[in-house]
Amino acid sequence: MKKDFLWGGSTAANQYEGGYLQGGKGLSIADVEKGADQYSPREIHTYVHPGEYYPSHEGVDFYHHWKEDIDLFAEMGFSCFRLSINWPRIFPKGDEEEPNEEGLLFYDRIFDELLAKGIQPVVTISHYETPLYLVQKYGSWRNRKLIDFYLRFCKVIFKRYLNKVKYWMTFNEINETMNQKQPYHQAGIVYDEGENHNEVKVIASHNMMVASAKAVKLGHEMSSDFKIGCMIQYPTTYAKTCNPLDVLARREHMQPNYYYMDVMCRGRYTNLCTSYLKKLGVDFEISKEDELALKEGTVDYIGFSYYFSSVAEMKDGKLIVERKNPYVSNSDWGWPIDPIGLRVALNEMYDRYQTPLFIVENGLGAVDTINETGEIIDDYRISYLGKHIDEMKKAIDEDEVDVIGYSCWGPIDIVSVGTGEMKKRYGFIYVDKDDRGKGTMKRMKKKSFDWYKKVIASNGADTSND
Repeated sequence: MKKDFLWGGSTAANQYEGGYLQGGKGLSIADVEKGADQYSPREIHTYVHPGEYYPSHEGVDFYHHWKEDIDLFAEMGFSCFRLSINWPRIFPKGDEEEPNEEGLLFYDRIFDELLAKGIQPVVTISHYETPLYLVQKYGSWRNRKLIDFYLRFCKVIFKRYLNKVKYWMTFNEINETMNQKQPYHQAGIVYDEGENHNEVKVIASHNMMVASAKAVKLGHEMSSDFKIGCMIQYPTTYAKTCNPLDVLARREHMQPNYYYMDVMCRGRYTNLCTSYLKKLGVDFEISKEDELALKEGTVDYIGFSYYFSSVAEMKDGKLIVERKNPYVSNSDWGWPIDPIGLRVALNEMYDRYQTPLFIVENGLGAVDTINETGEIIDDYRISYLGKHIDEMKKAIDEDEVDVIGYSCWGPIDIVSVGTGEMKKRYGFIYVDKDDRGKGTMKRMKKKSFDWYKKVIASNGADTSND
């Protein structure tokens, strides 16, 4: 393990920050998405309905607890902390000419405090916080005007935090734009009646990738120190059997994910991409201007999330993907626990792109309970993370994969993006809040807090649960 390896944790403003409409902030797409539960989808509204519960409005109130939380991260020994800048906190509607100074000052304070504690900020520029106004007036990323609005946002924050932030990522889990039936979180897409859904996804994805490429070029022109990456959700997938059709099924499942990485890392639509467009039935022409932008704006690294693996098969001519795997166990939410899958992911991506990798999300969502002595003994989380870190070390030390750092998901409990729940907890730090937003917001260390502190202090050498 390199001495300058980055250890830390990751969050997103819409799940963590809170401060709803404080400091001049406008509405984001998350602010009109009500809470649900493990078995129900979240309901998307066009405006804030009085009396409804919207988890993003308060998150776990980092807006008022930021100093306390950063102190806890520093106590664990973090060398990096990934967070997102809430786009409508800087541009409340998204299409203004001038930014909101109060919003910029908020992040000034955050970055100054992190740097004072020796923690490198890692910033996701767009992490499910598209300004709601851009969705309602312009149709979100199906409209090319968003490229210019996004670049204005990038120019402001690149300039403002020029000497405070080195690591940036353009869009969180951009590949989920293609994988979701309605990519609301990823691209702010709400379909109009009669729209061709595949066509909308392709256009929105293209506009986002062009925006990303132009942001990379802009950032590099502004600072040679900037490292600007993409961020994808990596779905390690196995063929269910050695039947050649299952091997092809695995490739088919991975195709929409490599689609984005090919464009953002190689700077062009490869044969994999164009053949996938044919499968989607979308006839898509790329302008010479966009071709040049993609070529000039390839990313410096691949940031990615990894939580579980899947199994693919071809059955009666149809692709079937499932999470049932007899060789691995499952989490409380039915997600396969597959540490070796992380090593597989690291090798697959590095073999394919020869681009540095950054694990920016990995973690275990579980129901944590406070015992009779007031402790939270989360040995299951320690086991999950320890095994994944061990497999990451093998990829680095044995397979010679270039990995920048490891930033686990949710170092402090935050609301779930999928359901808005609090009971699905990831953190080393417990937050007193329930699924309906009730609680004191008191922070409390879990057993895993001191464990992760030991892991970081040993640069990953000691992952034992002693």
